[in-house]
Amino acid sequence: MRITEFEYRLLGPLEVLFDGRPVAMRAAKQRALLASLLIDANKVVPSETLIARLWDEPPDGARNALQNYVLRLRRTLGCGSRGPIRTCADGYLVHVPDEALDLHRFDALVARARSAAAAQATERASALLGEALALWRGEPFSDVPSERLRLDVAPALHERRLAALELHTDADVRLGRHADVLPRLRELTAAHPLQERFWAQRMLALYRSGRQSEALDCYRTVSALLVEELGINPGPELWQLHQRVLTADPSLTAPSSPDGPRTEGNLPAETTTFIGRESMLRKTRKLLESARLVTLTGPGGVGKTRLALRAAAEASWAFPHGAWLADLAPLTEPKLLDRAVAEALGIPDQSLRPGTAVLVEHLRERQLLLVLDNCEHVAEAAGHLLSTLLTAAPGLRVLATSRQGLRIPGEYLLPVPPLTVPQDRGAPPTPTRCEAVRLLADRAEACAPHFRITRRNEEAVGRLCRRLDGIPLAIELAAVRLGALSAEEILERLDDRFRLLSDTGKPTGPRHQRTLRGVVDWSHDLCDERERRLWAGVSVFSGGFDLAAAEAVCPGDDTTREDIVDVLAALVHKSVLTVDTTGPRARYRMLETLRQYGQCRLQELGRDIPLRRRHCAYYADMAARSAEQWCGPDEVAWLSRLRLESPNLRAALDFCVTGEGDATAGLAIAANLTRTRYWFFSSSLGEGRHWLTRALDLAPTAPAPLRVGCLALAAWIALCQGDRSTAERFLAEAGRLGRDDADVEALGVLSYVEGAFAFLVHADAGSIALLARARERFRAHGQVGDAHMATMLWAMAAAFLGGRELALAAGREYATEAEAHGAGWAHSWGLWGVGLAELRHGDPHRAVGLFRDSLRRQRAIGDRWGTVWGMEAMAWAVAATGDHGRAARLIGAACSLLRTTGVALTGLRPLHEAHVETEHLVRRALGERAYAAAFAEGEGTRDPLRLAL
Repeated sequence: MRITEFEYRLLGPLEVLFDGRPVAMRAAKQRALLASLLIDANKVVPSETLIARLWDEPPDGARNALQNYVLRLRRTLGCGSRGPIRTCADGYLVHVPDEALDLHRFDALVARARSAAAAQATERASALLGEALALWRGEPFSDVPSERLRLDVAPALHERRLAALELHTDADVRLGRHADVLPRLRELTAAHPLQERFWAQRMLALYRSGRQSEALDCYRTVSALLVEELGINPGPELWQLHQRVLTADPSLTAPSSPDGPRTEGNLPAETTTFIGRESMLRKTRKLLESARLVTLTGPGGVGKTRLALRAAAEASWAFPHGAWLADLAPLTEPKLLDRAVAEALGIPDQSLRPGTAVLVEHLRERQLLLVLDNCEHVAEAAGHLLSTLLTAAPGLRVLATSRQGLRIPGEYLLPVPPLTVPQDRGAPPTPTRCEAVRLLADRAEACAPHFRITRRNEEAVGRLCRRLDGIPLAIELAAVRLGALSAEEILERLDDRFRLLSDTGKPTGPRHQRTLRGVVDWSHDLCDERERRLWAGVSVFSGGFDLAAAEAVCPGDDTTREDIVDVLAALVHKSVLTVDTTGPRARYRMLETLRQYGQCRLQELGRDIPLRRRHCAYYADMAARSAEQWCGPDEVAWLSRLRLESPNLRAALDFCVTGEGDATAGLAIAANLTRTRYWFFSSSLGEGRHWLTRALDLAPTAPAPLRVGCLALAAWIALCQGDRSTAERFLAEAGRLGRDDADVEALGVLSYVEGAFAFLVHADAGSIALLARARERFRAHGQVGDAHMATMLWAMAAAFLGGRELALAAGREYATEAEAHGAGWAHSWGLWGVGLAELRHGDPHRAVGLFRDSLRRQRAIGDRWGTVWGMEAMAWAVAATGDHGRAARLIGAACSLLRTTGVALTGLRPLHEAHVETEHLVRRALGERAYAAAFAEGEGTRDPLRLAL
């Protein structure tokens, strides 16, 4: 389970997190706007109020400027109108869920503390107030450029904090913690010398610590301050306390604990820093308030025990009879479970009574938190025991850790995810940005003191944390290796991670808890034979899989196709797999560490090659079906599914071009993915070309129609990349083979690429007829998707090289065909085609609107290829309307996108000429200096599409 909502922090410098990772808020006005909305979260903030908070002297057009900042803020947060910022009739509102804003959590904790204090639950009140005050990280609005917020809002926040400090100190003094509060009170009286309440608390704490003279000195100090600063004497409370200290009033003596006698429990002290997990801690504590049994589940090494111990320590105030740990890892006989728990609770019983009866008698009248750690190997026995204890002891709460649930009524399962890791490969994995890197840096400081995260190694550190799946145990073991190896060297050796991350000679626990292989072996031993075989079987998948894939690939001698769903459920229950059911198909995933272990087991079973062949066949069939259904109502769904299955498709292709695979099958997969425009859609043309050429080299005896088609497709990709010489070589070879083979499908592909060559390389008007012929051949063979692609290029060629009537008619025909097929991707390009015809032969203003609509659709479906040409064409159209400054920015943004995708316009003659013509027009209109500045602005924008939309 991962955080999927925003989290906001106002009690200090402004911070925004999404999925546990900071969102960069570099623009000062955006920070001011967001802070202004968060102060009144879930309420409509009038535009006038926001304007006053953003500007000391509002400029002309402040309302329009405010709208612009709202739009930019939404983009910074990565969401549009459906995001947290809502537009209302009189202003704006930011929607903040429960506990997503630290100010709300602070107020809620203080309110709960007041209720606890009123109910004489002083220990609980103190703990709640301590948790509330820990949310303060510094001065609110210190990084927000708004005098109105600093002058009007910040003081009120400080008053709330001071009130909480007073309550916290009162609670601690009542609990007899006089010495503990004195340093705090010394700081408070120095920072707030006119706050009489803090002086009174300090005097009382000093008196109860046996320091009566110092208490009287405090009174003299504050009296002098009040007279000097305000011209007044101390108030009644302070004066009366002074009199009672002077007379040593017996009522000032520290009372016994208001909560009655307490038992501390046996939780071990922490020996290393606790890193991250803030949201998981909050959720665990909240569940413990309402649920009798909470079970933390997850794979071995993920940090369940550490989280449980920290959560239990923080929740222990609510349990007068303490929080107790019973570690079941050493237990080998489930029948002795009750005795093990009794021993952990320190119950001195030597009788012949059953252990369960002893536990019931001990727990019946107690309010106690039991941490039952490592339950997975005795899960059934633990479930039976806890059912009895929870029924008999109403004051008992249990926090269990297990790799599988205990399956008893009332159990709340809370999956513990790995630590957050850097997911964007370009983002620096600094310690403040993700939990995994923070843990690595912290542990390395202790065992590899010379190691530092620097600009040189930060990318390697991020990849290391990703490859270790964010598993705390693996990261801690890697930190030890940093004493002798660099992060890069550890990465090079991670294919043998079970040996690399082995026992380091520090016997701090059972071997199955301190080595990576021991942890995974332990999970494997807990599975039955069918579960072990399926664990090994699903390790052939890369990046996840669905039920249909597992049913097709993994059945074996002892597991039928019908059994797969039940065994998958068992592996999910035992934390070997995770499952995401938020989409239309349940998606199963396995941590890379567990997958690598499964692959080793698969090889030991001798099943790796047969299952990889099944895996390859399944994804070859998927690629073929996607090509057959291209340019239809499921087109966008297929593109999304293929992108989701990218790791599996790569694994299948890789198997095909290795010694045990079938290169001809790989050739078919690569061809079908090219026919679906998968490589274009995912902006990975280079990868598509790699697989086509590699398979062509390894399959010289493949059927001639397949080779002709693949050579033509490879020529098409090379042409799109601007590699004219290679494209000509591929096309010539395809032509030689095609003349000897009369296959209709192969001839269609060949005609298509020859037409594309004539159009894009030679700008030959004869390409219009060639592409029309290719379209007819495709249609005759029932290749709807290929026919549509021929129609697309035919309409483009007509727009660039044909007359006005043909160009406009071809554009309309292309768009009508795409709409008739109900194909979302094709429709977006249909709009582009009509826009191109309008730009060159009709109304450029209309063309701007068509290109914008096309871009919106392409962005919505994640088409990275189409947006490149949409930006380029938008620059041509905007220039044609006379808006030369914006056109220059769009040219810069388009050049940035072209560079990112590796496309060279110089090899695509009509498009290159249109680009050069537009650039010259805009340069002449603006002048070199203005053009260069506008171009650089567009080229450097973080969101190029924003300029067009």
